Amino acid sequence: MAIDFGKRLGMGCLRLPILDPNNQQSIDYETLEKMIDIFLEHGFTYFDTSYIYHGEVSESAIGKTLVDRYPRDSFLLSTKMPIKFMKKKEDMERIFEEQRKKCHVDYFDFYLIHSIGKETYDNCKKWDTFEFLKQKRAEGKFREFGVSLHDTPEFLDLILTEHPEIDFVIEQLNYIDWVNPAIRSKEIYEVAVKHNKPVVVMEAIKGGTLAEIPDEAKKIMKDYNPGASIASWALRFVGSLPGVRVVLAGMPTMEFFLDNIKTFENFIPLNDEEYKIIDQVVEIINANTAIPCTVCRYCESECPNNIDIPDYFALYNDMKRLEKSSSPNDVLTQALYFGNLIEAGRGLASSCIKCKKCEKVCPQNLDIIKYLEDCIVAELESYSPEANIEKQKAASR
Repeated sequence: MAIDFGKRLGMGCLRLPILDPNNQQSIDYETLEKMIDIFLEHGFTYFDTSYIYHGEVSESAIGKTLVDRYPRDSFLLSTKMPIKFMKKKEDMERIFEEQRKKCHVDYFDFYLIHSIGKETYDNCKKWDTFEFLKQKRAEGKFREFGVSLHDTPEFLDLILTEHPEIDFVIEQLNYIDWVNPAIRSKEIYEVAVKHNKPVVVMEAIKGGTLAEIPDEAKKIMKDYNPGASIASWALRFVGSLPGVRVVLAGMPTMEFFLDNIKTFENFIPLNDEEYKIIDQVVEIINANTAIPCTVCRYCESECPNNIDIPDYFALYNDMKRLEKSSSPNDVLTQALYFGNLIEAGRGLASSCIKCKKCEKVCPQNLDIIKYLEDCIVAELESYSPEANIEKQKAASR
């Protein structure tokens, strides 16, 4: 029987509301229940979680707030196998059963290999992962299986050619990465379309960064459509693409959540003039972002020295934007936040041993080691408020 996807917005459970910004496991269950109630009332049905999200409690949170409170046939649930973090073949069965118990379900609607890449694909072949998944699908343990991808279009073409049994693809897709030479979203999307595989979109707002764009870019969008949120442009960009089945969006606050609902309630595709505006916005953003990190936090779990890579990068990006401010105190605030992180026990960027474990799991393919050296060590760790004040005074003369 064909799956009814309802409306094309999915609740991405990588970014749920939390009570403590320093504790990803501190999920705000009361707010999450309200969001789920509204989501279903408005005809949205797709929920996407994973074994590793929110410090491995996202699946349990969805079991508690969604599955325990609604009939199983009233929603669609997707989760992912963390092949990258598994040690042996037997982990597949163990973790799959653990996921079903955490989510409180007999079956999933969709099950994926999480963040498949060349290294994980080797393990998939060694452990017969695709045979395992085909068997689980035949047993009715899930309805479709797919792959989530942070790799090249050439690699996607290879695995879809070798495994036509794959039902769909989740890819990072947004207007800033559409022709980004490191991400190559457009080419990956075109490979999926070539193989007749539906696309589920992740990172449509690029970790929220496409909701907070430079003022110059905001003005262009607001001049054209004063009533539309900045985030809605990013969602409509991906939602307008043929072959896109569902657009996943993080729901960290009720404000963002309701805006996402509004965008897809009566979805309007982009017109030619809006595409031209987005092209202008891309040029402005690229000229104003120092480090294109989406704060997915995959790198954190890999760092042996507890370096708070995404938060350091976010502070650095804010600092660079605020350097254009007339007040040096704006930049000083970022340095104070940095100091607070160090006091809380986060590792200094200068403690990096260049093992590159972080770079291997980075969905953005960032040169993390170089950014840590050139930006965080060189500027944040050695930041001098007095020197910055003098620089600001000199610039204003």
